[in-house]
Amino acid sequence: MVQKLAYGIRLIGTLFGFVFFGVVGFLLNIYLHFRYARKYPHADLKTQLEARKFVSKIWGLLVKFLTWNRVIECHFHGIEKLGRPGQLILANHPTLLDIVIVFSKANTINCIVKKSLLNNYSMRGAIKACGFIPNTESEDLLDTCHQVLTEQALLIFPEGTRTGEDNLVKLHRGAVSIGLRSAKVITPVIIKASPPSLKKNQPWYHIARKTVRYDIIVADDIDPQERLKEKPLPLAARKLNKELEELFNRETQEI
Repeated sequence: MVQKLAYGIRLIGTLFGFVFFGVVGFLLNIYLHFRYARKYPHADLKTQLEARKFVSKIWGLLVKFLTWNRVIECHFHGIEKLGRPGQLILANHPTLLDIVIVFSKANTINCIVKKSLLNNYSMRGAIKACGFIPNTESEDLLDTCHQVLTEQALLIFPEGTRTGEDNLVKLHRGAVSIGLRSAKVITPVIIKASPPSLKKNQPWYHIARKTVRYDIIVADDIDPQERLKEKPLPLAARKLNKELEELFNRETQEI
């Protein structure tokens, strides 16, 4: 009986969390547009950073609400190491909440997001205000990332979408190539969610039977220049991509 009650509370908490995210995001669109995003994508960095702090606080409220309802609990390991200019952050992507949780604590970073999210009324205001980069899968994207990394930290989920049902992390090599070309440092971030929840193709109401524990683990930095001394870029990218896949899979399969 107690377990059923706790499950019901978490189910209602999840529902209200989605309602909060959708309604607040929609209502904030106008404010974010006129306050921060009118010059998107050409707003200055100072304006973008102000917007990121604001959006981070709103997303942080969602994380606190879900934590209060025992839908999730979050544990951060080394999160203070994120946000350095020239830092490319490569993270696995097990759940729908990954960017919300990371950004609620690391509010200076830029991020590559799905282009389709610009059509999402709950997200597009935040994306434009923060200066996040839509994934156009074009050569222009490489130039944009190079420019961003001259003065900002950039987060990429190199799987391109949430991890599949087989729980195997498979990375696109393009993200690693960006890091080797343009970043001062590459920092892997391992995201664990146990038990699995809000995965790809999983309805929001199929919640876990207990509170989902998130561990956000910032791994050791990788020096791109050291890697390029060992091998030319195409070979270095292939080798590093394989190493990162092995790292993410080893760490996440331990759950």
